[in-house]
Amino acid sequence: MQTNESVLSYNPILDTDSYKSSHFLQYPPGASGLFAYIESRGGTYDRTLFFGLQYILSRYLSTRVTHAMVDEAKDLFLAHGEPFNEVGWRHIVDVHGGRLPLEIRAVPEGSIVPTGNALVTVRSTDPAVFWLAPYMETMLLRVWYPLTVATQSWSIKRVIRLFLDETSDDPAGQLLFKLHDFGARGVSSEESAGIGGMAHLVNFRGTDTVSALRYAQAYYDEPMAGFSIPASEHSTITSWGREGELNAYRNMLRQFGGPGKLFACVADSYDLFHAVDNLFGGALKEEIVAANGMVVIRPDSGDPVEMALATAKRLAEKFGASRNAKGCLVLNRTRIIYGDGIHEASIRSILREFKNHGFSADNIAFGMGGALLQQVNRDTQRMAMKTSAVLLPDGWRDVYKAPVTDPGKASKKGLLSTFRNRATGEIRTFRLSEADPVAWEDQMRDTWRDGELLVRESLAEIRARSEA
Repeated sequence: MQTNESVLSYNPILDTDSYKSSHFLQYPPGASGLFAYIESRGGTYDRTLFFGLQYILSRYLSTRVTHAMVDEAKDLFLAHGEPFNEVGWRHIVDVHGGRLPLEIRAVPEGSIVPTGNALVTVRSTDPAVFWLAPYMETMLLRVWYPLTVATQSWSIKRVIRLFLDETSDDPAGQLLFKLHDFGARGVSSEESAGIGGMAHLVNFRGTDTVSALRYAQAYYDEPMAGFSIPASEHSTITSWGREGELNAYRNMLRQFGGPGKLFACVADSYDLFHAVDNLFGGALKEEIVAANGMVVIRPDSGDPVEMALATAKRLAEKFGASRNAKGCLVLNRTRIIYGDGIHEASIRSILREFKNHGFSADNIAFGMGGALLQQVNRDTQRMAMKTSAVLLPDGWRDVYKAPVTDPGKASKKGLLSTFRNRATGEIRTFRLSEADPVAWEDQMRDTWRDGELLVRESLAEIRARSEA
């Protein structure tokens, strides 16, 4: 069976909502400009870590429109029941060479911005196609996904940092590998794995999402964004049979063990406590100690808080533990990674119990899958793109919504930017005309204009900014 490949080729005209094709007929007579902004209106977190716009601009908005794309869009929309602005799109091809005539300004990626502030502004640069800015909302607002993943990961990083500061002698050295991305199989597509996994790597360095490494190379110039270690899964252990469980673990040790080496082994295929007490801590104990490396035990079932703590206690009993400068126990030759039922609340609970029982946060890392990359949506941070001004013959006029049934959806007015107070550090969005440059520094930069990406930053630069 042959596939019609042309159906699968990307067409920016069709990367929109159906009803937007009719909007060019709905604006006031004489309109020649529109100004819009993207913001987080609130949500789970009171701040957002802005990330992912560079990917969207590079991957999608950079696609040049062609007459063949216009032909395809015309046929589709007319058959679909929507009017189509053929004249406007032909104008973009003929006058602009297919480059989209837009100006996009944005706060720098990696910035931590309180909710309720504009992160991106968009306006058309050609009065003949003034309607283009809101037409691209569907594409541009997808920045919600990398932004939200990055924000959640950043919030968890703060939790882990807190417990490391309290219980570890080396918080900075430990932190970047404490939350490992297990999410590739739990997302909707390979692209989601790449985008979301890359967003997580703004904050951490541990990942098993290979797509994230490729996306970070291609779109953020990062040669190697994250790292992993050899690790077993249930199939590689259970393929030896229950009677061969010891040999499965011994094989892992002989394949991947050694001075300074690190590998992870899932231990709950049959009986976690038997594996810890009698196999790792019994038959294999001398070989593990002699190998002079580190074995990471992975409990993978049961209540995460109970099982993580119980595993730590049993490993301490079998292998011993030393006290660090903060008086907390650090396991000898073993560590734990927990990857089942992991989210911010369970991480906090596990680390609290470790601290309460005298264990350093050094002893455990976390693997997070669907909860990291998939269990978020546009409403997690209440992301929205709204038009705030229209250019009419007598000048710019405010555009806004103020629904009495939901004041939380009220939108901003006018030509906007986001500023930082030079004295207090406060971040606030207000009209460009109201900005006092002595007191307020504009946080937005010209990022895109008329088909050209004006700012391209590396993941390294973005990471440094988020840490600052």
